Amino acid sequence: MLLPYLNSDKIEAGCDEAGRGCLAGPVTAAAVILPHDFNHPLLNDSKKLAEKQRQLLRPIIMNEAIAWEVSFVDHLKIDEINILNASFLAMHLAVDALKTTPELLLIDGNRFKNHAIPHQCIVKGDGKIKSIAAASILAKTFRDDFMCQLALEYPGYHWNKNKGYPTKIHRDSIRANGPTHYHRKTFQLLPR
Repeated sequence: MLLPYLNSDKIEAGCDEAGRGCLAGPVTAAAVILPHDFNHPLLNDSKKLAEKQRQLLRPIIMNEAIAWEVSFVDHLKIDEINILNASFLAMHLAVDALKTTPELLLIDGNRFKNHAIPHQCIVKGDGKIKSIAAASILAKTFRDDFMCQLALEYPGYHWNKNKGYPTKIHRDSIRANGPTHYHRKTFQLLPR
């Protein structure tokens, strides 16, 4: 059972990212402020939902949230500052773009770089707090859509299916065709 909030007297934004473990494409973050009474029976950690369920929930979250924002940090910036810092940057960009300023950030995970707004890290928060679950769904679906667009440019890498994650077919494609412009050069693209 997901909690609607941690502090009922504060405006809380749930934050999560998608794409940290990928070999190609951006890392994507979302920040979501939900009304305290927001409820949907399917709402859960995006990893526990089927793609159809995530796509069903996305417009509901976007329409009913008090505020939401999604941001992307591209593969070049990831290579420049590393994936952890790029994840933090993506979350900061999403939070900073919110139309309503939150009083507390609820971060999925165990680490976050300081922001002007106080934050609390919650391990596996996307399976515990509604706003973080909602952020996980937006981050995942927006990134998946982006990778499906890139797949049209580079059909040989099957990004419409693997979304840039290190699957066997993705690695086989890198082995056969070499890396693309969108691959993260600082990542181990092929096993040693």
